[in-house]
Amino acid sequence: MTQMLEIENISKEFGGKTVVDNVSFNVAGGEIVGLVGPNGAGKSTIIRTILGIIYPDSGNIRFLFNGENEQNGAIPRSRIGYLPEERGFYKKVKVIHILLYLAALKNYPREKAAPRIYEYFEKFGLTGKEKAGIEEFSKGMAQKVQFIASVLHEPDLLILDEPFSGLDPVSQDLFKQEIQALAASGTSILLSAHQMNMVEALCNRIFLIDKGKKVLWGDMDSIKESFADFKCVIHGDNRHINFTTLPMVERVDFQHNHTTIYFKKSSNPEQFLKNLPGDVQIRELHMDRISLHDIFVSIVTRGEQNA
Repeated sequence: MTQMLEIENISKEFGGKTVVDNVSFNVAGGEIVGLVGPNGAGKSTIIRTILGIIYPDSGNIRFLFNGENEQNGAIPRSRIGYLPEERGFYKKVKVIHILLYLAALKNYPREKAAPRIYEYFEKFGLTGKEKAGIEEFSKGMAQKVQFIASVLHEPDLLILDEPFSGLDPVSQDLFKQEIQALAASGTSILLSAHQMNMVEALCNRIFLIDKGKKVLWGDMDSIKESFADFKCVIHGDNRHINFTTLPMVERVDFQHNHTTIYFKKSSNPEQFLKNLPGDVQIRELHMDRISLHDIFVSIVTRGEQNA
């Protein structure tokens, strides 16, 4: 798989405090990599170093478009798209003028940009809003315009920082589909988000950072095999049953009419099912490995306790 972006042993210090500590990862062509971590972990600093807003104190950042180090290591800004977490459009300027201006800054032809704007406005349910100011848009609508700005010039590398912020569930699914389509067309995507369900659904690989250091790096299957034990959710009123007496059970959570049972490491799910009490009420049952959200909370919480 051809690499598009390589982060090699970068570190960054502010005021004597190391906020990024010897971090390395890469993004391949057509791949979606999730950059996740708690607030203050160093994610934004990494993104800013990639964009050249700040520079790392040590380490290297390489852009390898077409398999070669782009422009001897210079940042190819016209080939990068960036959706920032903070919105920064002029409130009263017509959004189509802003978008055309941003496309021009990326050396993208106006004759190609204009029809793409109208196409995206139709896709995102914004038809007729092209000449409105951003102050007339809701938070979710403004996020859609920001997204259009980040992809309008057909970037090779797309960096998305909290793209689902302010979006309703329908719009989140629309963004999810568009991100998947962009990756399928060959765009390399670095996705930073706090919605772990979206990260898990979208990303080929995950880089989890905490306190500036790498905690996890790899594909979802490998991460789950290494860090995620199985859990079983049983719908039904089973408050009278003490599941912790089963040898493979780590802990149990009761919530209303369903029970979540977490297994000890290397437990056998089939054996658990065979050992279920005869009076267990099962209206619905599903079993899988714990989610990326559970892994994230477990690792970060453990790190805070050990700090």
